[in-house]
Amino acid sequence: MDNRAGHPAESGVPAEAMGGDAAPPVAGDFRTMGLSAETLAAVDRAGYTTPTPVQAGLIPRAIKGIDVLGQARTGTGKTASFVLPILERMHQPGRGGGPRALVLVPTRELAVQVKDEFEKLAFGSKIHCVAVYGGKPIKGQIDKLAKNPAVIVGTPGRVLDHMSRGTLNFSAIEIVTLDEADRMLDIGFRPDIEKILRRCPESRQTLLLSATVPPPVQKLATRYMRDPEIMDFSVNELAVETIEQRYFTVDPTRKFDLLERLLDREQPRQVIVFCRTKRGTDKIFEKLQRRRSRQTRSDAEDVACIHGDLSQSIRDRVMKQFREGSVKVLVATDVVGRGIDVSSVSHIVNYDIPEFCDDYVHRVGRTGRMGREGIAFTFVSPEEGPQLTRIEIRIERLLKRDEIEGFEAFDRRPKPAPVEHVPTGGFQRAAAAAAASPTEEPPAAEQPKRPPSSLGKGRGPKRHRRAL
Repeated sequence: MDNRAGHPAESGVPAEAMGGDAAPPVAGDFRTMGLSAETLAAVDRAGYTTPTPVQAGLIPRAIKGIDVLGQARTGTGKTASFVLPILERMHQPGRGGGPRALVLVPTRELAVQVKDEFEKLAFGSKIHCVAVYGGKPIKGQIDKLAKNPAVIVGTPGRVLDHMSRGTLNFSAIEIVTLDEADRMLDIGFRPDIEKILRRCPESRQTLLLSATVPPPVQKLATRYMRDPEIMDFSVNELAVETIEQRYFTVDPTRKFDLLERLLDREQPRQVIVFCRTKRGTDKIFEKLQRRRSRQTRSDAEDVACIHGDLSQSIRDRVMKQFREGSVKVLVATDVVGRGIDVSSVSHIVNYDIPEFCDDYVHRVGRTGRMGREGIAFTFVSPEEGPQLTRIEIRIERLLKRDEIEGFEAFDRRPKPAPVEHVPTGGFQRAAAAAAASPTEEPPAAEQPKRPPSSLGKGRGPKRHRRAL
């Protein structure tokens, strides 16, 4: 499609060309933002008293119809910062003929969470919101869409599916929100997002919210937003001060034993244990469930797991139980690493160190929500030191080493001594350690040696194989 903002389609989005990147002063009251009495009543009913910085900055601009690119990490109240302007718009007369607002999100869980926020803030009004996402029968969603809801929240793939079936018509769309935009692009939703945006009226307002603003997000903003104003609410911090972050050096064979000892020591109010794979998530969940069943001599109903291979009904039930607090320990993949707002999470355990630094940031962001204190632990095997160093460079902060008294972190069988992760002088040390690529070839001395050509006859090959 042609470029709505009139900029070259493939160019970046310089801050100075898009309104600067300074966050505005924090207003102390929702009443100063230009919200109507009806919307303010919804805010009071929801129990919101003082706006967060992202709410104070984004809401006044959004209700004026300005396109905004807001950089803000999760846990800062950003869902309400776009829900309230959308509800404000819905209180005004519209064109009719279809939904008036669309919110695109990367995951099913986040779609449900955003819909719940709409329902909470629209309680008592005639504004209806429908969530559409994969994993649920499409017929039930079609029946709900037939009732002409004002707001649609959905994942790009399922929204596109409804568009192709003719069950969604975006000719009346007035405002589009892209939530967790960087994550949607990371997991390959860019073509779907662009198809959807091309079907929406060019006169719409667009809000784009993202924890980071890499070049792909900038390009998306350049193409599909009209002179957007950049607002940076990250305050140059990727990990908030209220989150204490520590690491354990541990042999991979001792990680579950360490997890057991850590849970006993910390007694968390609620904890998420992040694993790298779906299979690993299932294994840790089953072992924790057996352990807690032995302790309580009953079914361990306060332990649950969640990952992408589970049916949507199970994932919905687990998240509901976790939000209600009946589940205390949630073992999960990165499917809950973004956008899931459960304010009572006190601890995060990275059982497997994340592959990407940004995934670490979002995992840790599940605790310390809305300014509360939290603590995150990361298990690091000796060969994963460079990955830990890259995380420290990314967050510009050194993690503290932790130990559990009396716990043997390494098997006593003879093996090479573990590589300690010892701070030696700020980030110069970290940068030097991270310079070595994890994919570089091992030194020649470490490469397996070919058998000499003289061993190609007789019993030579057998001797060589035994030596190996």
